[in-house]
Amino acid sequence: MEKSEFYRNARRDLPGPIAGLRVLEATTTWAGPMCACVLADLGADVIKAELPEGEVARRLPPFLPGPQPQLSCMHTTVNRNKRSLTLDLRRREGAEVFLRLAARADVVVENFRPGTMARWGLGYADLRAAKPDIVYVSISGYGQFGPEHDQAGYDPAAQAASGFISLNGEADGVPVKSPTFLADDLGGLHGAVAALAALRHRDRTGEGQHIDVALLDALLFQSNGYLTLAALGAPPRRMGSQFVVAAPANVYRCRDGHVMAGVLLDSHWKRLARLIGCPELADHPDYATPRARVERRDEVNELLANWLETRPVDEVVSLFKAEGLAVAPVRTYAEAARDPHVLERDMLQSTPQEDGSIAPVTGPATKFSRTPTAVRSGAPALGAHTDEILAQCGFDEAERRRLREAGVI
Repeated sequence: MEKSEFYRNARRDLPGPIAGLRVLEATTTWAGPMCACVLADLGADVIKAELPEGEVARRLPPFLPGPQPQLSCMHTTVNRNKRSLTLDLRRREGAEVFLRLAARADVVVENFRPGTMARWGLGYADLRAAKPDIVYVSISGYGQFGPEHDQAGYDPAAQAASGFISLNGEADGVPVKSPTFLADDLGGLHGAVAALAALRHRDRTGEGQHIDVALLDALLFQSNGYLTLAALGAPPRRMGSQFVVAAPANVYRCRDGHVMAGVLLDSHWKRLARLIGCPELADHPDYATPRARVERRDEVNELLANWLETRPVDEVVSLFKAEGLAVAPVRTYAEAARDPHVLERDMLQSTPQEDGSIAPVTGPATKFSRTPTAVRSGAPALGAHTDEILAQCGFDEAERRRLREAGVI
């Protein structure tokens, strides 16, 4: 299918499939902002309320390259498509403004340590009093209840506590953390999905609700059943880049680089055996099933590794693709950023930034044929929309001036 055919009936008059949805965000760093980012990408009007000094992500490296690097890549990535409001939630006047804004919102997203919003007079009970059908999403390290609920919890801690780090890395090496914010990303995605599900329930019943997302739970949910195995006394072991369910499958060295290659289906094993010069193994009963091949993991890995190490990556990719076998060169992010397929999929979108520069911002992952999504605007300057937002909520110029003079906004 051509891209033009996929988008043939696309509507260009809407920012996305949930246009009209109003989201009020009080978040910091990544998990909460990611939840709201997903909703913003889908077309929601997302208002990010930040303390007057700005949230910490604005000051975290790495920074976008430039003569005077000052734009955080983290902030630029996860706060696009949003409007920025400065508001000191720690003060009574700030909390009152937030409640007035929440009365016009469909969803509130927060990711402070449990109890923080309640101490500011902005917990779920407070928001429900202002807007009975509000959907209130709380994202935290360990959740709103449980023995560890009030502990500080960031992405690396969730990775460690979940068991994920124990499995990541080479079998004979040390446990390794994911290089990306895996727990934060998953927590944010689960929060966004849950918010949309809760809105569906609200539309049917008129009932809002409190959604509790723990980074720990999000990682355990995606443990691929390892948590169940461990509970039954059969814990998994660290295997590097090998597949627990299939062999041969690994990152293999080629003459001029590395590839990720392997087979799962029996029909694919037959094709691979013939390709690497072992036709006698294609129909051999000792290699006929995934379980049989896994039991001979070292043997089949060595067969494939020996065949690959003398060949260049491009040749390997071409031969595997000709056989309908899964393969991918191990690329750097710099190489991925130049990939024509990545660019055709709009995974980098040139976006104006608050300092007037243009940056290639990561695009939305999901594609909608009727209501396309896009990076419509860059991450806003701190407080760029404060007056606009407050005016829309009924605050006149005198009220805004008073709040500004008092340091509330």
